[in-house]
Amino acid sequence: MSSSDIFTGELIGTAVLILLGGGVCAAVTLKRSKAQNAGWLAITFGWGFAVLTGAYIGSKSGAHLNPAVTLGLAIDGAVKWSDVPLYIGSQLLGAMIGASLVWLAYYGQFKAHLTDPELVASLNPAEGMVDQTATPQAGPVLGIFSTGPEIRNAIQNLVTEIIATAALVLFILTMGLTKGLATSGTGTLMVAFVVVGIGLSLGGPTGYAINPARDLGPRIVHALLPLPNKGGSDWGYAWIPVVGPLVGAALAAGIHKIAF
Repeated sequence: MSSSDIFTGELIGTAVLILLGGGVCAAVTLKRSKAQNAGWLAITFGWGFAVLTGAYIGSKSGAHLNPAVTLGLAIDGAVKWSDVPLYIGSQLLGAMIGASLVWLAYYGQFKAHLTDPELVASLNPAEGMVDQTATPQAGPVLGIFSTGPEIRNAIQNLVTEIIATAALVLFILTMGLTKGLATSGTGTLMVAFVVVGIGLSLGGPTGYAINPARDLGPRIVHALLPLPNKGGSDWGYAWIPVVGPLVGAALAAGIHKIAF
């Protein structure tokens, strides 16, 4: 597999993954969206279909689309360590592009949502406007771009991401045990189903990042975009959806080597 195959496959595949995944979050969150308040089922299935679409598009690179998957495969010996930086860099750049496209697709809805008088008043009830020197940890649209915990407990949040990612990566590593699954399009479909299952079963505490690029890239875009009243990007939490999935992937690779 050439470096250009890795770069283009991971860049475009991850961009589409984030475009569709972040897109469903925007659809459910933003005012003047036809899907506003569609709920958690819409988000989990939307992300599952996003994984499915991005993975098929990125098939020429192996469709990792996730630094945790790349790390797990490298530890397991399926990917050369020298290719790991290119994989991860391409994934992070693709995630940033995808998040930017979500903003463009929902430009009017972002504006309507963030300038809504009710929202603005809720951000600073005393003055009816946002105090730019005291923005909250997580702004009102940060959930469109990246994840955040329902209960802020660093150890629990980290463990949740480790467990959820370990389940995903262990499934990917063990696909080869089922004849033909890893080399057919069915394998990609099964991974998408697993992502939906993880969202339904383990997504409640943290929003199930299970992918460092999926969280960090869009969080950087949130910090950079000229969104009015956007609030903070919650950088104090940002390390958890990066470290947790990487640890979970390493754990899954270790289990795979020992047990299978």
